[in-house]
Amino acid sequence: MLGLVYPTAQSAVQSIRGDVGMDILSSFYSGLLVVLEPHNLMYCFIGVFVGTFIGVLPGIGSMAAIAMILPLTFYLEPTSALVMIAGVYYGAEYGGSIASILMNIPGTPAASITAIEGYPMAKKGRAGVALFSTATASFGGGMIGMIVMAALSPSLAKLALSFGPADYFAVILLGLIAASAVSNGGALKGITMVVAGLMLGTIGIDLTTGDLRYTMGIPELRDGVHIVIVAMGLFGVSEVIASIRTNKGGSIAQKIDYNHFYPTREEWKSLFAPIMRGGAIGSVFGALPGTGQTIAAAIAYAVEKRVNRAKNLFGTGVVPGVAVPEAANNSATQTAFIPTLTLGVPGSPPMAIVIGALMIYGITPGPRLLTEEPDLFWGLVASFLVGNVMLIILNIPLIGIWVRLLQIPYKYMYPTIIVLICIGVYSLNNNVFDIWLTLIIGAVGYWMKLYKFEPAPLLLGFVLGPLMEEQLRRAMLLSRGDPMVFLERPISATLIAITVAVLIYAFYAAIRAKKITASASSEVQQEGPNT
Repeated sequence: MLGLVYPTAQSAVQSIRGDVGMDILSSFYSGLLVVLEPHNLMYCFIGVFVGTFIGVLPGIGSMAAIAMILPLTFYLEPTSALVMIAGVYYGAEYGGSIASILMNIPGTPAASITAIEGYPMAKKGRAGVALFSTATASFGGGMIGMIVMAALSPSLAKLALSFGPADYFAVILLGLIAASAVSNGGALKGITMVVAGLMLGTIGIDLTTGDLRYTMGIPELRDGVHIVIVAMGLFGVSEVIASIRTNKGGSIAQKIDYNHFYPTREEWKSLFAPIMRGGAIGSVFGALPGTGQTIAAAIAYAVEKRVNRAKNLFGTGVVPGVAVPEAANNSATQTAFIPTLTLGVPGSPPMAIVIGALMIYGITPGPRLLTEEPDLFWGLVASFLVGNVMLIILNIPLIGIWVRLLQIPYKYMYPTIIVLICIGVYSLNNNVFDIWLTLIIGAVGYWMKLYKFEPAPLLLGFVLGPLMEEQLRRAMLLSRGDPMVFLERPISATLIAITVAVLIYAFYAAIRAKKITASASSEVQQEGPNT
């Protein structure tokens, strides 16, 4: 009976071994044919352009960009929609570096690392060189990430076929704990946000029993809270409120001297090694669930600062210091799709929205995606090549436009963004209640930012909560209610052990940081009277 409910790993592997073992180059070529279809090319271009446009705006970010574009993708084919969402994602990550270089205002969190070297270059009149270097490094890092994704995804999917419900539960749990442990607000606040997301994901009809859960008698909550509402509220409305408080007037950007646009010969030579190192580091951290681009960019910059020949000049505005975080950022953006599509676990917070979009289309991310939806998977991989080429062709001549865009007063820009968010939310169900719910979630998200509660773990918990609950129920059903099933299977037992180790380390690091802060403050107080 158990064999009928859940097929054995051996038979599953044998049934699709030929498909998963397909030559990578031929699969990539077939995906390239898919993405080169005129309509897919158009959607890839729109995604890259819109993503860069929103990424340039300070304080908006890739999460809000994807959330704003998501309602438009509901009317597209799944492949076209995913290609467009991916274009918005890495377009926004690249666009965030423009504002950070010109104004020292990062458009995305990862771009704050680029600003360390980029803004000093702009102040020295070399903003054009910095922007050109970021475009080149983003392209190189994106290509490295694409190659890693194409090479590793089939093998990881083949390995994931041996996973049972208990193993999937453990994978999702590890992803949630890892994401919360590395949040900026601290491990305890991160876990609190994950739990809040899990609770938010339980609102609506229980698919197993048919009972209503936590709807509070509101009919509009019977079907639960839509992911677009949560994403736009947490990362759209809240970011706009925060930006309005910090930016009172318009911004004047640096002027670009196109006569000094290209790096010197020595700077060209110094670009290759940082791009390779940043791309390699970004590929690793992008594929780890819960890490994301900011951590990848920060670690890549720290490594480069130690190994680069010009490390003594870091902080004054050097090309390698601009190139390495951008290469890591774009590489991590691409490889974040590996665990997202092959395991169903988001490689970064924006990937949670991608999972939600796929589920809306009736597509379940996981190891069978490569065989059940090969055009979608390989079309997405090939779109990275096409999209990154579009990025480097588009953004070099459009830098002047982005500079003028940054000169628009915020009092005109942010009301327009709010109106677009409300239109997108209303288009979901043609219901004003969704708009009010988005604004409420946005206000709560802004309150969370004030008290340093990161919203990304909440979104991860909201998206992964129903999946984790489903796998938990399935595992308990197959084991006839025996919870030891999670420790008896080697894979789930190993993953749970890693989860416990991550938790212990996170709390140990938090306690140690508090002790260091307390000792430092006591030393300052003791020195105060003496001085």
